[in-house]
Amino acid sequence: MNISRTLLSSAVLGALVALGGAAPAAIAANPYADYVPPLAAQPMNRIVQDNAYKQLNYFFQKLAAEKEAIMIDGYAPFKSGDKFLPGKVAAGLGHVLLNTPKDDPRLPQLLQQYSDIADMTVDMDNHTWGIYYYMLMLRKLKDAGLLERAIKPATLEKLKQKLDWRSFVTQPGYELMELPTNYFGVAFSIARLRVLMGWEDDSGAKVLLNKMMEHYAAYSGKYGFSDETSGEGRFDRYSILLIAEICERFIETGVPVTPELKTMLRKAAVVALNAANPSGNGFSFGRSLGPYGETAMLEILSISAYLGVLTPEEKEYAYSYSSRIAARYMDFWYNPSMNSVDMWNQGRRTDTYRGKHRILGENFSLLHQLIFTNEQWNMAGMKDKAPRQDLAAWLEKTQPGFSMTWFAQGEYDRALAIFRDRKNVFSLLMINGGQSQHGNSPYYPLPFAPGIISGIADSGSKHPQLLPKFTMADGSQLLPTSYIKDIKDSRKGKQYLVSYRQDELSKQGGRVPVKDARIKLDTVYTLEKGVITRTDTYTPVGTQEVAGIALEFASFSDGAKLDGKRVSFAEGAVYEYSVNGLESCKAEPTNGSDLYKAPYGPMKTLVSCSSGKFTMDKPLLIQWTMKYR
Repeated sequence: MNISRTLLSSAVLGALVALGGAAPAAIAANPYADYVPPLAAQPMNRIVQDNAYKQLNYFFQKLAAEKEAIMIDGYAPFKSGDKFLPGKVAAGLGHVLLNTPKDDPRLPQLLQQYSDIADMTVDMDNHTWGIYYYMLMLRKLKDAGLLERAIKPATLEKLKQKLDWRSFVTQPGYELMELPTNYFGVAFSIARLRVLMGWEDDSGAKVLLNKMMEHYAAYSGKYGFSDETSGEGRFDRYSILLIAEICERFIETGVPVTPELKTMLRKAAVVALNAANPSGNGFSFGRSLGPYGETAMLEILSISAYLGVLTPEEKEYAYSYSSRIAARYMDFWYNPSMNSVDMWNQGRRTDTYRGKHRILGENFSLLHQLIFTNEQWNMAGMKDKAPRQDLAAWLEKTQPGFSMTWFAQGEYDRALAIFRDRKNVFSLLMINGGQSQHGNSPYYPLPFAPGIISGIADSGSKHPQLLPKFTMADGSQLLPTSYIKDIKDSRKGKQYLVSYRQDELSKQGGRVPVKDARIKLDTVYTLEKGVITRTDTYTPVGTQEVAGIALEFASFSDGAKLDGKRVSFAEGAVYEYSVNGLESCKAEPTNGSDLYKAPYGPMKTLVSCSSGKFTMDKPLLIQWTMKYR
């Protein structure tokens, strides 16, 4: 994707300046929020048929020719330890078979090649999601009358033994083997698909369905969004997506979707619409983002349309947004020089879970998501329909300028505030990252927005994004992340205010957050057109010795000019950033450092502010203000 082509003309730039107030006219646009996919006017079905299947055909022929020795951009996928790969291969290549007409002269050869590849992978490690993908495709091939031609009898018998949910669920206790609780849904899906294949009775599927729904009820509470942990308070894109996945699994396996599930799905759809935008950007917080932040939106909205939980007007524009997401994938995320999705080059960074060693499987799973969500849109009556081109105007007219979505209330509050300002959509996430994620910036309480504020995958807390880090005299490092209470929102004129408090900060260094009650915090975010301000009041409990405070901002803007503790930028969406309450600041280019890369592109400038050693015996106010176009 040539990002420079998205920069605005001087005339449009002038109009934005008029809207935003003080933004200098010379500043370049935000390529992430201003981006319009080249295929934006095409129906989603055409985007998928003309592009997704072309990519799958490429991988089909490459696998058929190179087999286990296949190389993609310098990586050997079958030597990478990707435990889902055999199932993803089966699903991805199976879509090619299903999309080939029965009278196409190429079909016999494709079936033979598929059979050979199945023989090659049948004895490879294939776990959980890989088992699900394989089972789903076997069922589809069976329904299409192609199974016997695509899989040899001996290979199918092996698959019957290997593709089993019992490989990761204990018997007779039905407990997961060291896996997150959402894997009950994976196990249930596999069990139901085995029933539909005639491989077992439905007793196991019934127990797993109960287990899945009991967990969802226990850790989603009255608000309907699932905690990713057993009550630690980690909510991210998957917490919103999970109800859509459950509904999808029900439909795939012939289980009726209940009214209660549709009610919860409606809540997820509202969040997706609140965050929708004309650029096709998706969720901006949490781990494993990149294109998965966007395909999550596709899943939520396509199943919502199919099940009728959207109004007719919402359905039209949800489809328009979904088409933009599919179009964005084919341009922004697909790299023709690699013949692959690209989450690892061009200044992009993923978490370890989606590392480049999984490149083949990532292509297959993303293309699968595009294909099956397109099928849901087709079944919802939108096949080959031209998407509405007034999406931006509709979002501006119908979606709230500010919304608060609650995840949990109790000892600690967990919520998501969404603030819409023209083309920019900010997602202020207020949760606990919990075990393994509490120190990583994608889970910080920040107002994330593409091209303005981003987390950094697997960042740790060494360089925390936009949060003051206190280093105490004993060496402890404290961040204001995990223990949020009393979230409140209000409006003052044209400003939206979000406030909360923390009676403990989070001590860093371990796998789990640790409460540290030496300093308390009151935080207020002020959100208004073109300006975001965070004001923190830190109050010591007694007298505390502080070795130093550090505050960093990794910005997508460039051409920094420092004036005291105020930085102005020559290029980028953020044109000014200032800090109060710390002693000094500096600004320097990131020079392409891996430490400062978002899932979708590189940060250009690092602004670092700090204070030295002092005795803290009274409240300390630390404030930063960001002005953006």
